[in-house]
Amino acid sequence: MAAEFSRLTGKYQATVPANVRRTLGVGAGDRLAWVVEGDTVALRRAGPKDEDFAAAVSATLGEWATAEDEAAWRDL
Repeated sequence: MAAEFSRLTGKYQATVPANVRRTLGVGAGDRLAWVVEGDTVALRRAGPKDEDFAAAVSATLGEWATAEDEAAWRDL
């Protein structure tokens, strides 16, 4: 398959090329999963397990977000 290209906007948004949308079977409102491995990124359609994982992880993101934590980690 040939490379597909798009450009980032000032809001860091990019259009997913039509051929990529067709290949993934995605449309407006669908969720995408970006898989980063080193300096390579793979794009795929997000599934239910992706959504469950994201929900589980997001619940822990505020765990170390107090003012005391920020002060303790500031100089590291």
